[in-house]
Amino acid sequence: MTKYLQERFVLSEKGARDLKRGIIFSTLQNVGLMFPICYLFYFLTENLDPARGGEPHSLTFYILLALGLMIVMYVINRFQYDSTYTTVFGESARRRITLAEKLRRLPLAFFAERNLSDLTSTVMEDCTQLEQTFSHAVPQLFASFLSVLIVAIGMFCYDWRLSLALFWVVPVAVAVLLLSRHRLSHEFKDHYTVKRRVTETIQEGLECVQEIKSYSGEEEYRTRLDEELKDYERELVDVELGSSAAVNSAAVLLKLGMPTVLLVGAWLLTTGTVSLFVYLAFLLASAMVYNPVQEVCNNLALLSFLDVRLNRMRGIESMPMQGGSEECDLPNHDIEFHHVSFSYEEGKQVLEDVSFTAREGEVTALVGPSGGGKSTCAKLAARFWDVDGGEVLIGGKDIAGIDPETLLRDFAIVFQDVVLFHSSIADNIRIGKPDATDEEVKRVARLAQCEDFIRRMPEGYDSIIGENGETLSGGERQRLSIARALLKDAPIILLDEATASLDAENETKIQLGISELTRDKTVLVIAHRMRTIRNADHVVLLKDGRVAEEGSPDELVRRDGDFARMVRLQHQEEY
Repeated sequence: MTKYLQERFVLSEKGARDLKRGIIFSTLQNVGLMFPICYLFYFLTENLDPARGGEPHSLTFYILLALGLMIVMYVINRFQYDSTYTTVFGESARRRITLAEKLRRLPLAFFAERNLSDLTSTVMEDCTQLEQTFSHAVPQLFASFLSVLIVAIGMFCYDWRLSLALFWVVPVAVAVLLLSRHRLSHEFKDHYTVKRRVTETIQEGLECVQEIKSYSGEEEYRTRLDEELKDYERELVDVELGSSAAVNSAAVLLKLGMPTVLLVGAWLLTTGTVSLFVYLAFLLASAMVYNPVQEVCNNLALLSFLDVRLNRMRGIESMPMQGGSEECDLPNHDIEFHHVSFSYEEGKQVLEDVSFTAREGEVTALVGPSGGGKSTCAKLAARFWDVDGGEVLIGGKDIAGIDPETLLRDFAIVFQDVVLFHSSIADNIRIGKPDATDEEVKRVARLAQCEDFIRRMPEGYDSIIGENGETLSGGERQRLSIARALLKDAPIILLDEATASLDAENETKIQLGISELTRDKTVLVIAHRMRTIRNADHVVLLKDGRVAEEGSPDELVRRDGDFARMVRLQHQEEY
């Protein structure tokens, strides 16, 4: 049972055990609803039924019995609350942590293929909705059927005719719900797809507002968003109408139970087949026994959307994780590509049989036309992705056998697209070394030529720079990213267009910091501007995903091939 619940509802082992416990106490809670009816039936039978012989119990007995039943019901309800609502939030915390750990271990290819708003929805909205579903609907669903079955067996043993009149509506109402479930599930999938599309469009508008305004695209964007909102509204109406029709149909059928008991009981009473007290007991039961089923009907929407959300959870959990040894003792930091092939999508080859070596203590430059595979090579070296064919070695060891987090301890990376956090300048630099002192932070800031704009900030190093450094220019953001790479002081440096956002004057200044950063290390530089790599020891020219040329800058110029042509086009006089 535990294993089934764990697999069916994507739960941890403890979560499955807690759910089973919640089902048990929810069942007892539902059965406990019949206690007042049983008590009243017992009291009336003892005191008013002329067919019963003997003296009734004293008033004290009935008071103590009522108190005992109240205590039992309180204890059951207390345990039911703890085993559903309280434990569900514990399982939700475990689910969120598990998702976060899973995402942390996934290759970056996963994030390139998934929409950010979709992932955010899974981590936040889906987890929140599952909390509500598992606290209000799932245990109650199982408990309703179990409790109705238990009560039905007991009442059928007492009088099968009145029991049949009482319970015939339950399987009919359940059949209506089951028949509508498939259609509702389909509607919920469509509803979610449209809702996600609206979210993505809103996110796109917020992120690209500058481009939309620059090209007078406001009207087109508003029109598209308006159409998607109308689609969402239509889907929402369909979902609400569908679920309401199913719930109300089941509720109407359940309401027919009491009139049936009233009519059948009256007929049996007139024929003398049942006593007045039995008749009254079944009438009272008809007012209470349908409550658990009605509760399930009220949460039908949550239950119908359950599989949609669980399937999205399964989709993330089924993704293969990157693993490897957490021990990484490398004799050196040479990076070797041996016949590497790679593609982001099937049928779209990015690298084909790429082989080269970036040696420790040297600067290796990757150059070539856009789309040639330069940035891909750098990311494969850091194991942001895993190669499709061949191997990438560092210090003679295949990085496929090294845990990515362990591997990245030896890397300092400066990307062309800088990512900064909504925090202070000092905190953004300290990402390279969280325990760095203030003096260490200031030293690397000076090397990266950051001090001139930091002095202009109202609170200096403690100034908050906004989301992704929105208060800074592109060059200032780039210099901060170089500063934190300097602070990390790793043996392998990846520079992906590290000075692309800088003017010639600042680039010359930054080169001093980069020279400090790259001294005696393995350096892989990606650049389009030839002056950025004029001091490179080795150049690898990538074209159409293959190594087209390789050698020192002077050698490649003398060959008068693609590299020499690139140099001439950019008027590099030193070559």
